[in-house]
Amino acid sequence: MSGMASKLHTFEREPRNGDRRRVGDKECVYYDGYWIRYYVPPEETLAAKQQLIELLTRRLFHHTELGINTPSDRLETARAAYERETDPQRKRVCGAMLAGALFNRATDIFTSIVDLARKGVETSPDNELMRECEQCFVEALKLGKTVKHYSGHEGIDELWGEPLKAFSMSLMDCYWGRYAKIAQTMRDIDRVACAMTEQVEGDERLGGAGPLVLAFARAARDETETMRTDVATFDVWPEFVACGERLLDFRPREPLPEDERGQRRVEDGLRLLREGANLLTYLAGARVPMPKSTREFLELCRRYQEHRPLGL
Repeated sequence: MSGMASKLHTFEREPRNGDRRRVGDKECVYYDGYWIRYYVPPEETLAAKQQLIELLTRRLFHHTELGINTPSDRLETARAAYERETDPQRKRVCGAMLAGALFNRATDIFTSIVDLARKGVETSPDNELMRECEQCFVEALKLGKTVKHYSGHEGIDELWGEPLKAFSMSLMDCYWGRYAKIAQTMRDIDRVACAMTEQVEGDERLGGAGPLVLAFARAARDETETMRTDVATFDVWPEFVACGERLLDFRPREPLPEDERGQRRVEDGLRLLREGANLLTYLAGARVPMPKSTREFLELCRRYQEHRPLGL
């Protein structure tokens, strides 16, 4: 009986998505294997929704390629350029610029709706302005596949869709969706860090980087869960930057091998650490999974493990 009671007690304590608990010095919510810093959703108002949309729009431009933050008043010019372009590479960039203009147009329209509401002018969900706002968000989302992360590695569809979600969903649902994406991002951070440490473990020249990788992964998870408006960012961000710098600055203490093959092995190992550190930075910044970049990095790790040259 005591054994059965013990199992039942253990089962009852197993956390489920949405459970909240104080972990250390922070209030957390459990989601898909991770305890994530919890934030109380704002009151469901148009003004709060506008603030969230503006924040998410600024964030997506911060993490995507340069030159696509097209002003709202240049929407038709951007559309004309996209429609007449025939070169595939240039058309992709034109599509990204058009998507940026559409996001800015949608944000401008929604800001105008909120301004009207402050003056007592109510706007129904089927109002022409609301419909145009939604159409701009939807069209921008469709063009999202043309937009790359600022690293140039891949598209970043998950991040691109967040302003539309903020427009179309309740703020409570947006926050819960945020926890799901953060949990997925943390899982990828752990996968990348685990692959990095496995490659350098036992290497007399590179093994010293293992603790630096684990420290940076921990700091990356903290950065992923922390909002910039949180005062905790004044502790989290410096630690994240410092851990990343220590990892990127790592150099073997032992002298390089005398043979060319051994030297190349060390160079490849350092490149692996550098590429991994960069990917951890991208993941923590975007706060959404980057499946293509993660898959390519894990392939790089396999090449290194098989003693195959990593190339350029």
